[in-house]
Amino acid sequence: MSIHKEQIKSALSQVIHPGYKKDLITLDLIQDLITQEKYVSFTLELPRKDDSLAHHLKQECTKAIQKFVDSEAVIDITVGINISRQRDLDGDDGQAGQQQQQAPQQQPILEGVKNVIAVASGKGGVGKSTIAANLAVAMTQTGAKVGLLDTDIYGPSIPTLFGVTERPNVTTQKKLVPIEKQGVHLVSMGFLVDTDQAMIWRGPMVTSAVKQFMQEVAWGELDYLILDLPPGTGDIQLTIVQTVPLTGAVIVSTPQNVALDDVRKGVAMFNKVNVPVLGIVENMAYFVPDDAPEKKYYIFGKHGARKLANKLDVPFLGEVPLREQVRETSDTGTPIVAASPSSPAAIGLKEIANRVQQDLTLIKQQEGGGSKIDIKIRP
Repeated sequence: MSIHKEQIKSALSQVIHPGYKKDLITLDLIQDLITQEKYVSFTLELPRKDDSLAHHLKQECTKAIQKFVDSEAVIDITVGINISRQRDLDGDDGQAGQQQQQAPQQQPILEGVKNVIAVASGKGGVGKSTIAANLAVAMTQTGAKVGLLDTDIYGPSIPTLFGVTERPNVTTQKKLVPIEKQGVHLVSMGFLVDTDQAMIWRGPMVTSAVKQFMQEVAWGELDYLILDLPPGTGDIQLTIVQTVPLTGAVIVSTPQNVALDDVRKGVAMFNKVNVPVLGIVENMAYFVPDDAPEKKYYIFGKHGARKLANKLDVPFLGEVPLREQVRETSDTGTPIVAASPSSPAAIGLKEIANRVQQDLTLIKQQEGGGSKIDIKIRP
């Protein structure tokens, strides 16, 4: 006999969270519930990382399902971390608030980082990671201390762009040590898994991994931490930008309409969470043949991102040409601003990095020192 979702929910309503003294269904901690024949799968969504609690609740969930539903059920429980649930849970009753006070204080996120910049794109294939990597190196060349976090768990590009094949070290405090290349402190899921290993994770697991990269990495003191976000504007991207104390965002696009349509969504996403959009970068703006550097061919359209930036009333940071050299240096693991700093593409990228740094300085001055942004969803 097949197992139904309502049966599972009824069984899990018997499992009590020891801290909040309510069952998991009432607390809405069960997500992504799937049943098929005797197979049961769901995510146990917790507000903070707690391995002991997670292990206990997984055991209790398994016992409840086998006792009240089917002793032969095949149960697959994934633990996800969603820190935005903390406020909801603590608002349920006074006992929860008291429990929070007794709980150990959470480790601060990115305490030594002055500016956190998200580099995003509405769709994939526009060169977002290439722009992020070159911005990081260009900022380092000005004397700044810069980190680059690859939050694209499913398709990390930073290992290839910087030619990193080694595994990172771990401190005695069990913190990951960023790998330094071209003066940039790098962290990527691609450093921890084999290149042919697929990351088949649900959204909460991705968010949890990104938060761990914030708290469990020895970043040290940084002037800038650049986040290479996954492409798109879905739930994973929105959760990341709500979780991380962002100072501002850079959106990357190509000139054609199919990419620009998604830029609007990206700008809207950052507006909803009150993160300043520092500007739009137009990548692959035009093609310049190596044998005719005086010519420009607007393969994907002309000034599309520039025009959209004006329409949306956001800054236009600059354009980067489509050059074979950019592709070659990226494939060989040295960003163009380091491999060929006097090339037109590198000069354009360094100018963009300079504008971003200037904009961030103005934002910090306006905020009176740049405290963490209070993220509030606007209707």
